[in-house]
Amino acid sequence: MDPATIVRAVDGAVGAKLLGVYLHGSAVLGGLKPASDVDVLVVTRHSLDDHERRALVDGLLGISGPGTRPVELTVVVHSEVRPWRYPAAADFQYGEWMRDEFESGHLPRPASMPDLAIALSSVLAADHALHGPPAAVLLDPVPAADVVRGSVAGIPDLLEELAGDTRNVVLTLARVWTTLATGEIRSKDAAAEWALRRLAPEHRPVLARARQLYLTRRYAEETWTDELKAQVRPHVDAVLTRIEDLTRG
Repeated sequence: MDPATIVRAVDGAVGAKLLGVYLHGSAVLGGLKPASDVDVLVVTRHSLDDHERRALVDGLLGISGPGTRPVELTVVVHSEVRPWRYPAAADFQYGEWMRDEFESGHLPRPASMPDLAIALSSVLAADHALHGPPAAVLLDPVPAADVVRGSVAGIPDLLEELAGDTRNVVLTLARVWTTLATGEIRSKDAAAEWALRRLAPEHRPVLARARQLYLTRRYAEETWTDELKAQVRPHVDAVLTRIEDLTRG
């Protein structure tokens, strides 16, 4: 997908409120993989009204999957993220997992979003502006402690998705572990490579399979053998123990 298409959709919906549009995630961190979303952060002067929310949802429904690369787009109001405070609030979020809700008329509303600490850190590190000034002009640096807090805060929700989204949950937990241990936000495959070298041999096959799927398959093509399925929870428990050790330390 041409990022300019996303910028046009945002600009058409938001207009004069738009301050900046920034690419982050896989697109700038190791390259898009078969199932990768195009991750975009939008910074606005003010909160969106319902007309703007509807226009932005409709625009994104038209350019994001199925049949094309999915878009995950988050809008933040400048005054809500600068000066930085944790947890920050997102004014709007679009993702394909919410498509049915959006098509039935639901509009994204402002909400606290702890993992914005990770997203904003990624945006600042990538510094890939699609529209507007360099990211550091609009965004404050996120303290490392808040990146840790944001990483850990999402674990309970992740675990609820383990059975239905195994690949993504396993890879995200590996990235949480990597971030806590190294202070770096790495791509999912790079985080998995780092974690594989530190796992006991019996816990490596699950992560190795998740990494292979990430690199080569879309979600609809994801398969797990019964043997690997039986190893998923022990693997996750082993990674959670490493994460807990680091958060206590």
